[in-house]
Amino acid sequence: MDPYLITKWLHILSSTVLFGTGIGTAFQMVWAMRTGRVQTIHSVASGVVLADWLFTTPAGIVQPLTGLALIHMAGFDPFAPWLLATYALYVLAFLCWAPVVRLQIRIRDLAAEALRTDAPLPQAAHRAYRLWFALGWPAFAALTWVFWLMVTKPALW
Repeated sequence: MDPYLITKWLHILSSTVLFGTGIGTAFQMVWAMRTGRVQTIHSVASGVVLADWLFTTPAGIVQPLTGLALIHMAGFDPFAPWLLATYALYVLAFLCWAPVVRLQIRIRDLAAEALRTDAPLPQAAHRAYRLWFALGWPAFAALTWVFWLMVTKPALW
């Protein structure tokens, strides 16, 4: 099998996992928070945290590795403007995602404490959720633009 095609397949597969898991877990977290039910929020937040470790993190590592390999294998200039834009957008997505993971863990833990004490979800969880929600949009937009750049490639410049 052609190493370039295997690498390209891994790159596409990992981008699908990265983007799909991100959208799927974001939807689930939004839906759970809308219920206001502490048990639901705890359960969903626990699943979202686990999904990030099992799917998003490995895919997020595979993406730049396979991307750099593809750049090398295809003979692209690694400093081409479209690739520089891709790197910057990927870094932006990561800089949004890293605190999002911590916020998901915080929401999960605050919901667990509320369950243990039979209390409502504390305001700290709602604040964490609002920040989590706000950080998701630039990450989503950045990855959407990365997809566009991957499809159009240097035809832009």
